[in-house]
Amino acid sequence: MQVQAGRGGRTRTPGGTPWVATFSIVAADPAAGIWGIGVQSKFLAVGAVVPWAEAGTGAIATQAWANVSYGPDGLALLRQGLSAEEVVARLVEADPERDHRQLGVVDAQGRAAAYTGKACFEWAGHRVGEGYACQGNILAGPAVVDEMARAYEAARDRGLPMEERLIEALRAAQAAGGDRRGQQSAALLVVKPQGGYGGYNDRWLDLRVDDHPRPIEELDRLMRLHRLYFGTPDPSRQVRLEGPVVGEIQQLLLATGYYRGPLTGRLDEATLSALQAFQLNENFEERVVGPEVMDGDVLDYLRSLARRQAGDGGAGSAPGTAR
Repeated sequence: MQVQAGRGGRTRTPGGTPWVATFSIVAADPAAGIWGIGVQSKFLAVGAVVPWAEAGTGAIATQAWANVSYGPDGLALLRQGLSAEEVVARLVEADPERDHRQLGVVDAQGRAAAYTGKACFEWAGHRVGEGYACQGNILAGPAVVDEMARAYEAARDRGLPMEERLIEALRAAQAAGGDRRGQQSAALLVVKPQGGYGGYNDRWLDLRVDDHPRPIEELDRLMRLHRLYFGTPDPSRQVRLEGPVVGEIQQLLLATGYYRGPLTGRLDEATLSALQAFQLNENFEERVVGPEVMDGDVLDYLRSLARRQAGDGGAGSAPGTAR
């Protein structure tokens, strides 16, 4: 990890514009073809301002007195083949308000660079490492970006997927004090070629928590829901529909309103039809593995749904799928 000096100066916000006090991380895994950004702020809907990314091009975080043109303009420069360091230099050089900006960039090759303007509110600074940059302003102290970088490297070394690395980094930053004004919103953006819905764009994961008392925890919950709906079924988690499990599934489908027949414990046509209706209605098309086999994660979801409908808690409700 290359340590970049932070700064503790304070200044009045220019023109009274809201300050996007934020900590964020931009990261790249070019070998896997994945780029991502994680961000948290005491600011409404930070995901609409800070993160920008394009598969095969790079990722950008623009914050502090954020110049949102850094996003599209920076990606355009990256497409031209400029390095992350060159993009940072080009953007801030052309900006008369550069002293109030903060910026992190990773390019297509995974090279990273960052910038913290000398007028950013204390504590402000960044850390740049192999394939990532961490940056923040109005932080509790330098430990926030230090711990963010440490956690990202540890998660990467453990082989975690990009989205989990970013969440781990945000968690560590918050545990180290985070934004000294508190928490409000968070976002996670991960791109890869044809990673989006139906393969028609690169947005593998684009999740935003716009206003929440614990936005990183909520972002983690949404990330796990995304994995449940769009992740690849694990063959080791498949459950054969035979024996006592059939009776359990009938009871669960009855409790959730999908099955109206007798509890026979047999995998008959009515039970299979009810199970199919459940899987389609709950948007589990990606996890249908066979007529007499059920994905274990979907079975766990069915159990939690039955508990929820019985008023016994369970996992949060799930969003619908775009049709």
